[in-house]
Amino acid sequence: MKRTVKKQFWLSRDEAQELQKKAKRTCLSEAALFRLLVRDFEPKEKPDDRFYDVMRQLSAIGNNLHQITVKANALGFLDMQKLNAEAERWHSFQADVERQFLRPEKSDLKWQ
Repeated sequence: MKRTVKKQFWLSRDEAQELQKKAKRTCLSEAALFRLLVRDFEPKEKPDDRFYDVMRQLSAIGNNLHQITVKANALGFLDMQKLNAEAERWHSFQADVERQFLRPEKSDLKWQ
């Protein structure tokens, strides 16, 4: 999206520090944070290292399931339907974790 409209406004020192602090906690630029808030989204704070460890583990499990599926399909001795369903369940879980920890949510704040 090309942004062609420039907006300029003044903040108090406290407001500027608060904006900077919130942008840093969400790992967004101040401008990106502002644009999310204008579009009624509440950004999530950056999760701690435990989240990324869990995501790496989930990704490894999903990769292993995929490799097992490919090998079992080639050899023809596993119930591929069940194995594929389990792999899909893991991928879905991984997406849910990402959604919960990373993606901004639509705000309930009603502007009047």
